[in-house]
Amino acid sequence: MLPLKEKDKPVVQKLLSSGCCARCVLRFCCVLVQSLYRQPGEDESEEGTRTATEQSDDPPKKRMKLDDGLKGSEASAGSGDAEAPPAPALSHCVVCLGVLQEYCSRDHARKVAEAVKTEDYHFETILLSVSLPAQLCVREHSCWLHVKKEMREKVMTRVKDDIVPLKEAFKWSVQGLIATELGGVYLGDEPCSLQLFDFVSILWHYVCSCSDVFLLVHNVEIVSYCPPHGFRHYPTPPGRPTSICTSQAIQCLHTSIYVAGRYNKYSRSLSQTPWIIDGRRMMESSVEELIAEPLASSFRSKGFNFSSSGREDVDVRTLGKGRPFAMEMLNPHRYRFTKMEMKKIQETINTSSDKIAVRDLQIVTRECMGHMKEGEEEKTKSYTALVWTQKPIEKDDIIFLDDIKELTLDQKTPLRVLHRRALAVRQRVIHSMNASFRDPHHFYLRLKTQAGTYIKEFVHGDFGRTKPNLCQLLKMDTDILELDVEVGNCGTSYFQKGNPGKSTGSMTRIVQLGLDFSGDFPRLDVENVIFFFSFQKTRLKQYT
Repeated sequence: MLPLKEKDKPVVQKLLSSGCCARCVLRFCCVLVQSLYRQPGEDESEEGTRTATEQSDDPPKKRMKLDDGLKGSEASAGSGDAEAPPAPALSHCVVCLGVLQEYCSRDHARKVAEAVKTEDYHFETILLSVSLPAQLCVREHSCWLHVKKEMREKVMTRVKDDIVPLKEAFKWSVQGLIATELGGVYLGDEPCSLQLFDFVSILWHYVCSCSDVFLLVHNVEIVSYCPPHGFRHYPTPPGRPTSICTSQAIQCLHTSIYVAGRYNKYSRSLSQTPWIIDGRRMMESSVEELIAEPLASSFRSKGFNFSSSGREDVDVRTLGKGRPFAMEMLNPHRYRFTKMEMKKIQETINTSSDKIAVRDLQIVTRECMGHMKEGEEEKTKSYTALVWTQKPIEKDDIIFLDDIKELTLDQKTPLRVLHRRALAVRQRVIHSMNASFRDPHHFYLRLKTQAGTYIKEFVHGDFGRTKPNLCQLLKMDTDILELDVEVGNCGTSYFQKGNPGKSTGSMTRIVQLGLDFSGDFPRLDVENVIFFFSFQKTRLKQYT
């Protein structure tokens, strides 16, 4: 027995006679008491009655009760001397097609709980999402038009938007049962209201083979506001269903976890991300894959998204403190790690390959992903380049480079990236340079530049596409043999220090770059370099 107001009596009678189930009657009567939807149909809930009474200002004598049969075996409405005519027997609701009848039981809640347990997720809360056939929207609107037409305006004081959505009524009916089966976990209302990484979203998909409205459902939003004359080709109220909704799939999805840190790259034959051209891998592995594989295994995730603060070429090493990166772990089955466990994952990455090294590995918030990309154009970057000169040089021939400050370059889009970047002339600034003589044909050039400066093109000129360039400054042909980028923090960091196993605060927006000149460059075969430079200059001259 479920309490309803006396003024709802005509609407209840019309809905029951049309073939609606008890829960759909509550929806059309705009009942927002969630506990009423969870009541079993055969028994009277004193608690539900008391709750509804407390929330109503009407006197008790103006209240009525609805004998609810969830499967529609019997239903009646009445109060006082007035007695509603019995509704015709029905097997399934003409509006929800059995969703609020067949799938609100403890047995189906147990199936959902078993699906979650089978996936072996680690979580503390769950969020229930439901996917319903589009024809249910048409049937609901048809029934609404029918009631509105029969009752006229004398009792229809509500509008269509006041109806409790079918999805909400379904969640109210089963979420308590699911929570009980899963050990009393809390079910969040909205994903955006949860700031933690500890909830699993359960997607419950329904399908229906009833084909009576397929031609009408082109846009559900349009159907919801369709006037009565727009439904002249569809019966109002909707006809008795020939089939009901069936549960197609129960899918579990954990919210993403974000892991961040810094990486150093020591190989000159390793790309940052997988390098694939026309379906063919150009490199055996990549920085992204070397980091992601141990993380995906530990978090038991179904995928990942990699991002970093800038990128380096395949043949460029990343030294110093390391380049900041972040990894989004998609649909992880595990989300909580201790400090020692995060350190162990970091060690696994570092011992798996000598091409990279990772430090400061920790779990961060989603906002940190955005902060990592901010301010990239304002950053200052430091590089060390091994430069070859065509003519023999002495130490005094390059010492003047140390005095050049704030040199502005006009860089036309380099030929090597013209296939993926728009043709434009970009101004970049070299803040300072420092030259170190090595031998008559080689010297080290250390630079501090604006982010986005093409160092290779500044050294060899890119056939005049970068002006001024090192060739013009030295008045001879030059080329770059090796390039390193040094990353430092100078007291600041993208990631705050804290427990690497838990979410930390936001990242700082800009990372300061410092110099760390360690290691040495191997001597290369200069004759091979000269041949390559001459061949490239002859072949690409037509693009200048």
